[in-house]
Amino acid sequence: MSPPSTTSRGPRRIGWPKRVFSQVLLMQLAIITGVTVLVTGLFLAPLSDQLDDQAMRRALAIAQSTAAQPRIADSLLATEPRADGPVQTAAERVRRSTGAEYVVIMDRRGVRWSHPDTSRIGDVVSTDPSTALAGRSVMEIDSGTLGRSARGKVPLLDGSDRIVGAVSVGIAYDSVRARLLAAIPGLLAYAGGALAAGALAAYLISRRLQRQTHDLAFSDISALLTEREAMLHSIREGVVALDRTGRIRLLNDEAQRLLGLGPDVAGMHLDEALGEGRTTDVLAGRVTGDDLVAVRGSRVLLANRMPTEDGGAVATLRDRTELEYLGRELDSTRGLIDALRAQDHEHANRLHTLLGLLELEMHDDAVEFVTEVVGVHRATAEQVTEKVHDPLLAALLVGKATVAAERGVALRMAEESVLPDRLVDPRGLVTVLGNLVDNALDAAAGSAASRIEVGLRADGRTVVLRVRDSGPGVPADDHESIFMEGWSTKELPAHGKRGLGLPLVRRLAERQGGSASVSDSPEGGAVFTVVLPEALREPDRPGALGPGANGRQANPVRGDADERGDSGRASAPVRPPTSGETP
Repeated sequence: MSPPSTTSRGPRRIGWPKRVFSQVLLMQLAIITGVTVLVTGLFLAPLSDQLDDQAMRRALAIAQSTAAQPRIADSLLATEPRADGPVQTAAERVRRSTGAEYVVIMDRRGVRWSHPDTSRIGDVVSTDPSTALAGRSVMEIDSGTLGRSARGKVPLLDGSDRIVGAVSVGIAYDSVRARLLAAIPGLLAYAGGALAAGALAAYLISRRLQRQTHDLAFSDISALLTEREAMLHSIREGVVALDRTGRIRLLNDEAQRLLGLGPDVAGMHLDEALGEGRTTDVLAGRVTGDDLVAVRGSRVLLANRMPTEDGGAVATLRDRTELEYLGRELDSTRGLIDALRAQDHEHANRLHTLLGLLELEMHDDAVEFVTEVVGVHRATAEQVTEKVHDPLLAALLVGKATVAAERGVALRMAEESVLPDRLVDPRGLVTVLGNLVDNALDAAAGSAASRIEVGLRADGRTVVLRVRDSGPGVPADDHESIFMEGWSTKELPAHGKRGLGLPLVRRLAERQGGSASVSDSPEGGAVFTVVLPEALREPDRPGALGPGANGRQANPVRGDADERGDSGRASAPVRPPTSGETP
């Protein structure tokens, strides 16, 4: 399904873009720009304080090193404040060597003994020196006669550690501001580089996102997601999405129904969710091809698998159960039609024979001919119904006997066969027996002394079904392969698929806790054995009314021989048409 068109008609308006690519790029650029500005501001804000602190500490260090010179304290006590005095000379030497704005040395009265402006020597300082004269160091940003500066003040001690004055050193604040302004271009250059790198990364990420989203708008993605959810849960095909590791990413409602899984399997590995089997191999891609047949439970599924670009895959499942049953019914119907067509010719030949005998007035021969023809087929039906008391199975075997006879195959019941009318699932057993007899007919047809022997016996509540044919048999290496989906040596039928009958037989048996197997017959051919535990209901209590209550089983196909009409004759038998009878 192609993505919905987002092209709008009419003049374009400037506003918030609709494309995912454009929106994400703008949001990323806004975030990167905001973060860059914020970081730059957060860096510049403390930078000024750091530069002030560095300048004050530098001034304090110069003042401390100046006050540590003993000659200055001695000169302060021994001389007068003069422009050419030793104190001024020493202070200027320090100022020039350290780059300070000024180095002022004062006595205890606050009178300057040194100053860059010699005219101010002998005057009282303009700022309060009491803290330094009290013996404590001072760091501050203050304004004086030379303007605003970063200052450091320390007491001046003589040889006896007495305070005789103070030393004040100032560093021009303009130099501090100059350092701050000088740092800003470099900082902005770094911020600009980071912004450019972030913008490039945002563009590349947005371009990748554009390719992955096929340049859709957010509204389109939301609409597509909604449509996808509605489509996946409304279609009547199962959809299973897998990631590259084989884990289930998505499972729609129909897939849950067909596979017998719940929504909680999402995220589980396919082998863990489904277990081993052909269905798992088909969905996992271990079996390749188109329209692959798989059996899950009692369902026949048609699977197709398509890999995705990320290494995963999407598999679709179609329920072919009913179609498969219809195909088999079609095959059976065609076989029955062929049998009826042959019966029609045979019946016409018999009628012509009967007509000739009557025209020749050979009445005794005519009666004998009719008795013989009817008796053979009636004997077949009676043989089946005497051993098989379930009406569905009896009718199936009578019909299969007719088809087998038309194909030149003799179908007979095993001597030990006895099956009471207490089946829990007659239709399931009809499916099992029908598939086995059909396969046996195909195998036995054309062989020497073509025959099929069907055995049905009850052992408690267990039913043991055995079908023996005179065909070529099954090679020992294929005793397990023939129960796999898709395995067959026959040509494709009208409905286009083979290799489903025996897998269904085994699945039905295993679902009831039983088994299905094949072995070789000592007389040649194959023997298929199906064991179905608990296939029979518990027998009725003694004295209960119902089938078998009078000590025998009513004939489900021919009717009860004790039921008679008003004429006193036995009621007509109810059974499927057999060879030689009008359908």
